[in-house]
Formats: sequence, structure tokens, C-alpha cells
Amino acid sequence: MLQNAFELEQKIDNEVSKVVVGKSAQIRLITAAILAGGHILLEDLPGVGKTTLVKCLSTALGCESQRIQFTPALLPSDVTGMNIFDRQTGAFKRMEGPVMTNLLLADELNRAIPRTQSALLEAMEERQVTLDGVTEKLPAPFVVLATQNPVETESTFRLPAAQMDRFLLCLSLGYPTVEEETQMLRLVGDDMPYDQVQAVTSPEEICALQDEIAAVKVSDAVMDYIVALTAKTRNNPDLRLGASPRATRALYRAAKALASVSGRDYVTPDDVKELAGPALNHRMVLSADAAMAGKTVPDVLSGILSSLPVPPEKDELLDRTDA
Repeated sequence: MLQNAFELEQKIDNEVSKVVVGKSAQIRLITAAILAGGHILLEDLPGVGKTTLVKCLSTALGCESQRIQFTPALLPSDVTGMNIFDRQTGAFKRMEGPVMTNLLLADELNRAIPRTQSALLEAMEERQVTLDGVTEKLPAPFVVLATQNPVETESTFRLPAAQMDRFLLCLSLGYPTVEEETQMLRLVGDDMPYDQVQAVTSPEEICALQDEIAAVKVSDAVMDYIVALTAKTRNNPDLRLGASPRATRALYRAAKALASVSGRDYVTPDDVKELAGPALNHRMVLSADAAMAGKTVPDVLSGILSSLPVPPEKDELLDRTDA
């Protein structure tokens, strides 16, 4: 199982890299998040390849996908679907929305009005959609890959904390290096070769790996480390809003998946530290005094991490379990 997860991540990286240059680290984390059954938010400047990366990932994963371009005019029914009256049959007919898919590409999610944003809450948390009192399960796996531009404020609506908390990871791509940008021109300077990206997995394989990742071991010491980390965010004077219990569980699940794509059957403290920023930064809010002092959420989290004692990489409990 673990080797399969490792091989799958390598194959996905190889396919996506046919179009997107130099983002192997982000692809690795996104693959881990998907295998952990989580949703991903890509938050970065315009033009750095967020939508391109998501489109290539949807093809490489071999899953059914739908794309929604979020705008202020979009209504909740444009996401979830609606029931319409069919005059020929004299009954209401359910018209499925684009949310009924495996991979929902939510482009510029923060451009939608709040009630349209909230249409995704039930789908993201419970993997179901309710229309007029009738609930329908979403296909498995179901993953939201969303993008947003944090720079522009005109005609945008900030995502509420409840929605941000439903994203397992929040990542940014950043600008490429000079070498990477030169390679980008060689690959996609004239055209985007999306047709070169091939599917390397299937919904059934992804679901199987999601189930098997539960077998990845987490020692009591590492588990205590995760809980201590999130607990310290809740009583930190620089934070008005700390990490929720959902965040603790998200970090735990993501760490198991990251260990799996790294070819290990146990979680290390380094897995937790690597994921701490992507899993927690977007869930926390600075206090007014900290913001006035010029502090940032990553700065506060870094200080919390440095104050925590790091447990051993693999303790005796895991050794006894392996035996």
C-alpha cells in the first residue's frame, strides 16, 4: 500500500510537470491532502499557475471533474443544482449541479457572494447535498480544489472562518526561479499542452488508498505533539482565533498521508512540522495588537513550534508494534 502511494505521487508529479514547472513540493502536499480525504485552497497572486495546476491535477487523477468560475452573480443553485417542475410529467425533476463530481475546481472562490460560498459547506464537510429536504450523497472521492487571489478586494468576499476551516491545506505557488521560468517558456511558451497530461489513477484506487492510510502508525508521543501544537494556538495572546479540533484532526490525517506518499508506515515529527503551516495558518486569526505590531500568523506559529519539545522520530511503541 505505502509503495503504491509513493509511486502514485511520483506519477502525478511527472504528469503535471509536463505543463507546470518547479512545483513538485506543492504537488506532493496536494497528493497527500487528497489521499487524506481533504480539500485544498490555492491562495496566491494572479498569473502564477493556480488554475493551470488544478486542471492538470484533475486530468492526472483520472477522476470526473467540473469547473466553476465563481462570480458575484453566481447563485447557490448554480453550485448544488435545483428541483424544477416538469410540465410533461407533472412532477419536480432534480437537476444536478456541478458539485456532483469527484473533483470540483472552484476558481476564484472568494468572488462569489457569501450565500453562494456557503452552498459548499455541506458538500465539503458531509460529502452530500440537500435539496428541498432530500439528501443525496456525492461521488467518492469528492475533493474541492479551490483558488483565490488574496490581493484584489474589489468584487470579492472574504471566505468566513467556518469555510476556511474546511480546507485541509492552504498552499501558495509563489514566483518561479529564473531557471524555472526559462523552462516554462520552452514547455508552454506558445501553447498549453494539456493533451499531454495522462490519467495515472482512478477514483477506485484513490478511495482504496484513502482507506489504507488509516493503517499508518502514529505514536503516542507524536500524537501528543500534534495536540500540544494546536492547543498552544488557542491561548496565545497574539491570536484572536486559534486552531479548532477539526484542525487537530486535519493535521493528524494529513501527517499520515504525507508519511504514506513518503514511503513510510509511521508519522515522524518532521511530517507534522512540514504540514503545520499549510494545515493551520489559514485557520488562525491575529489579535488586533499583534496585527498592529506587524506580526503575521506564520511568525506566531513558528514561535509556537520552536517552543515545543520535539518527540523522537520513532518511539518504542512503534517498534513493538512493528515486531
